[in-house]
Amino acid sequence: MGMSVTISTAEHTDAEKILKLQYLCYQGEAELYGDYSIEPLTQTLDELRAELAEGVVLVARLGQEVVGSVRGAVDDDGTARIGKLIVHPRLQRHGLGGRLLAALEGRLAEEAEAKRYRLFTGHRSQVNLRMYRKLGYEQVGAAEPVTRRLSLVYMEKPAAAEHPVPSLAATA
Repeated sequence: MGMSVTISTAEHTDAEKILKLQYLCYQGEAELYGDYSIEPLTQTLDELRAELAEGVVLVARLGQEVVGSVRGAVDDDGTARIGKLIVHPRLQRHGLGGRLLAALEGRLAEEAEAKRYRLFTGHRSQVNLRMYRKLGYEQVGAAEPVTRRLSLVYMEKPAAAEHPVPSLAATA
C-alpha cells in the first residue's frame, strides 16, 4: 500500500465520513445481538456534528480516507467517557484501535484533566472485551441489561499521573 495511517483531530467536514464508517463497523455488533436499531446505526448526521462540537473526536486516515475514529468527553468529576471506537474492517487487528484509544486518552488527560477513563461494550463482544482488558481496562459493576439480548459491560481504568501524549502525527 505504501501509505501510513495518521491520527488527527476530526474536522467538521469529516462528519459524513465518520458516520458512514460507523454504520459499516457496527453491522457486526448489530448482527451479534440481532438488533439493527442500536444507537450507532440510528445516529443522525446532526447528532454526530453535535458530538464533534462538544467533545474530542479523533480520526485515523489512510491517505485521505477516514479508516478509524473515537470520541470522548470529560465529565465534571474527571471521568472521561469514551465511545464509538471504530476501525475499518480491513484494518482491524493491527493495533489501530489501541493507537486511537491511547491518543484520545492522552488528549483528554492533557486538555481536560481526566482522572479516569470509562467505556462500555456489549457483553457478547469478546474481541472488544479482550482488547480493552489488554489496554488496562477492568470491568466495573455488573453488566447492565438493555434489552433481552443485550447487556452493557462498563470498563474503567485510572489516568496515569504522568500520561504521555502520543503524537497525533504518529504513523503506523
